[in-house]
Amino acid sequence: MTTLEDVAKHAGVSLATASRVLNGSSRHVGADMRRRVESAAARLGYRVDATAQTLARGASNVVGLVIQDLIDPYFSLIADGAIRAADRHGMVTTLGTTYRDPEREIALVATLHAQRARVVLLAGSRVADEAVLRRQRAELDVYRSAGGRVAVIGQDVLGTDTVAPRNREGAYDLAVALAGLGHRRFAVLAGPPVLLTAIDRTRGFSEALADLGLPPPLLVHGDFDRDGGRDAACRLMAMDHGVTCVFAVNDLMATGALAALREYGVQVPRDLSLAGFDGTSYLRDPVPSLATVRLPLARMGAMALDLALTDEDAPRRQHVSGEVVLRDSVGPPAWASSAAYAPSAPVEPANPSAASPEARPARP
Repeated sequence: MTTLEDVAKHAGVSLATASRVLNGSSRHVGADMRRRVESAAARLGYRVDATAQTLARGASNVVGLVIQDLIDPYFSLIADGAIRAADRHGMVTTLGTTYRDPEREIALVATLHAQRARVVLLAGSRVADEAVLRRQRAELDVYRSAGGRVAVIGQDVLGTDTVAPRNREGAYDLAVALAGLGHRRFAVLAGPPVLLTAIDRTRGFSEALADLGLPPPLLVHGDFDRDGGRDAACRLMAMDHGVTCVFAVNDLMATGALAALREYGVQVPRDLSLAGFDGTSYLRDPVPSLATVRLPLARMGAMALDLALTDEDAPRRQHVSGEVVLRDSVGPPAWASSAAYAPSAPVEPANPSAASPEARPARP
């Protein structure tokens, strides 16, 4: 059966342009391109899909938002931003949760396509599995060939409009800031070894330590949630580790680690400093308040919808930087006193502008 992609290739135009011509979009297409697409469709015997016409004309006002974990504040804040933006556009949001299962995400995209959602937003990390990524791309291509619009919040690996947090750079800047407090031995609660967000954050943190001439961090992998952070911290405590500062690759893991450290009688930050990544707002409330790299999560959700609703042929990428926020969960290592401690070498953040007003000077 002839597909819209076949017509686009035959006409020498993008899939989006072929969809606009044949699916009745109100968006303008030049006369020459229109003739080429219509001629290719007639020559190949392409038949128009009524569902595709509904999507292309924008008749549906539904935004399908697919997130990985509803109880993770990272995703709930992104969802809040996307839903508020959809409200401003007079659109309705339907929410699906993958429970971090890529196959479930593929199925949800297919369901949203069948339900004629005008836009699909995908929020969450991709996995380092090319077979899974190919299936995800294929399902999104089917949806977009029918006139649907897609934007991803995460890694730019699916060939779609993408809001891409600078995970690697944020972790790099955090490592520099923590080294500036005097820490020289670090552990990273590194999340799952196949999750690209966890990989990027671990890599950025490790690269900063290498650039500063410090030893590589001790890596402890675990699930990308509170229980994963707790379990990883327990395994760290069972080691003869010698570290003075722990970086958990997301805030949820860091809260689990904080609970584990309390169980072991470890006082944070007196005995061990602890930092996370994401900047979920509720993390000001725990005692001690958690140091982190803060991302503008709600704004990222709104940015993704705006990208999806802005008509462009080529996929676009919008990078989002994080902000290092040093709170009460970090301080100088116990052996470093104001009288005795002097850094062996100066350390400067790679991005000094990322320093937050909440950042504190090193305590004596």
